[in-house]
Amino acid sequence: MENNVLVSLENITVSFDGETPVLKDFNLKIRDGEFVTLLGPSGCGKTTILRSIGGFITPDSGDVYFNGVKITDLPPHKRNVNTIFQRYALFPHLNVYENVAFGMRIKNKSEKEINETVHRMLELVDLKGYAKRGVGKLSGGQQQRVAIARALANDPKMLLLDEPLSALDMKLRKDMQSELKKIQQQTGITFLFVTHDQQEALSMSDTVVVMDKGVIQQIGTPEDIYNEPQNAFVADFIGESNILDGHMLEDYVVSFAGATFKCLDKGFAKREPVDVVIRPEDVKVTEAAKGMLRGVVTSLNFQGVHYEIIVDIKGFKWMIQSTDFEEVGKEIGIILDPDDIHVMKKSEYSGMFGDYSTFSDEMEEDINAVDAEEEEAEA
Repeated sequence: MENNVLVSLENITVSFDGETPVLKDFNLKIRDGEFVTLLGPSGCGKTTILRSIGGFITPDSGDVYFNGVKITDLPPHKRNVNTIFQRYALFPHLNVYENVAFGMRIKNKSEKEINETVHRMLELVDLKGYAKRGVGKLSGGQQQRVAIARALANDPKMLLLDEPLSALDMKLRKDMQSELKKIQQQTGITFLFVTHDQQEALSMSDTVVVMDKGVIQQIGTPEDIYNEPQNAFVADFIGESNILDGHMLEDYVVSFAGATFKCLDKGFAKREPVDVVIRPEDVKVTEAAKGMLRGVVTSLNFQGVHYEIIVDIKGFKWMIQSTDFEEVGKEIGIILDPDDIHVMKKSEYSGMFGDYSTFSDEMEEDINAVDAEEEEAEA
């Protein structure tokens, strides 16, 4: 089969109650053994894709293929796919062992096979010794591991995960990200993971599919998505980005913010209007007189590892991430190397993102509100 494709969605259209389609003529191929993440804001269609593959939604038009076989009208229980939802749907009256064994009992597996599989799955998800524990006595992270073990016990070819970490606290969420990736690598099962959390997508995936309004904006490795965003939506949605209007003067030369810079991009028309992306962590701060550009610090926010500094450069508010403290009101310079600059073609998202004026104003309002509360308390 072509490029080891496991799942192929072809011209899928899905609408609810006859309204505007959530997906229209949607196409996606997922390779066997991949960890693929669908990433995008709420309502972008990512869960609809997952449910179409799982058989919980029948598309208005288009087809779903699994291992080259059309399964568009096949009910969920006949697909070699298991799903883990946001709510783990464990059976509260059953202990851990019986929860994991449930699907195998439905399939009339032998007690010997069930026993061997349950204990192997519990060991895989680091719950060895928990077989007789009631699920109500487990933490959220442990309950999620039981849900994973139950899904894997049926030996699916593919596991669908619909924001399964959303209910966990931050530390546990990070731990489970590592665990899920490890389990996927150990089993070789194809994982399709749905999330709106950028860090989650970048840390776990082989391939990230960035979506908005039912349309794929970019497909690539986490490194590609972060370092080479294809439009302003992707650049803004994946991490922080300064996105400025510019013009491509010639190959490897771009102008923006009233200055000309060398870059690594080519293939644009001369004087073509472009979007220029500069990540906050790539901006180097220097003395005002030594900067390629200069501006005034308007706000400062300590983030633990670094400071988030908002700098007004010719009326455009930049975000800079630096380990050095810069005083509000101080004029500073910035330096950009060619590989700090990424040039993109204009898109429908141009001009919508990348200026931190709003961010700076909100920060200032928060600081003023705190000051007012302190003054009132002192009075």
